[in-house]
Amino acid sequence: MNRIQLWPTTEQRTSFATQVHQAVTQQDQRQAMNYSLFAPLHYEPNYAYPLLVWLHGPGSDERQMQRVMPLISMRNYVAVAPRGTERLGEGSFDWSQSETQLSIAEQSVYDCIGLAQEKFKIASDRIFLAGYQSGGTAALQMALTHPEMFCGALAIGGAVPRGLCSLADLNRARKLPLFMTVGEDATSYRVEQACDDLRLLHTAGMTVALRQYPCGDEIVSRMLSDMDRWMMEQVTGAPQNEEELTYQQLKNWN
Repeated sequence: MNRIQLWPTTEQRTSFATQVHQAVTQQDQRQAMNYSLFAPLHYEPNYAYPLLVWLHGPGSDERQMQRVMPLISMRNYVAVAPRGTERLGEGSFDWSQSETQLSIAEQSVYDCIGLAQEKFKIASDRIFLAGYQSGGTAALQMALTHPEMFCGALAIGGAVPRGLCSLADLNRARKLPLFMTVGEDATSYRVEQACDDLRLLHTAGMTVALRQYPCGDEIVSRMLSDMDRWMMEQVTGAPQNEEELTYQQLKNWN
């Protein structure tokens, strides 16, 4: 199972830019907003594409999306990624869970969706919000708070948010399908935490697919291909046929 190097070397960046010339990073001067925009190969302007909004992990920025999209799909989605709201250092950002910062992050997500809709034909009822680690937690927080905006939320190694009333509108939140991953040797989001999160979500009546992978905290290629499969199942309405973990199964492995 291939590990994904999220920060490429200079040579890799040059090669990647040549191969994936349609993935570009832009800065919108009107809104002083940094974002990365991904166009699918052989873009068809008459087709309304699903949109994937990607929230990067801690210590990264919006360019992380350029590394993960080719391993999710080069053809199935338009994708856009905003920059995290909390600066950690030069070129290093994160997503804070404070109420103020989450409000700013939500606005960045909405702005990015609008920018993608200006440039491409997007299916407004097929917008996914996904993220890695803290970005995954932020994605769950925003999607559960505003479930009418998204057709699914995905967290790669990201915990279910606690303490900010993310399940306040439970009736609407129950309609939002969730996809989550956990690495069996992970330390930032441990199997024990995933077990507690799964129990919470099942108690709340949520629809969640939680999958465990033989890895640590890193992203592995199988996670991304499974993301693609799961999202396309939501788009097409096909029944899920991948193995999904129940709370008891995860507890037994703990």
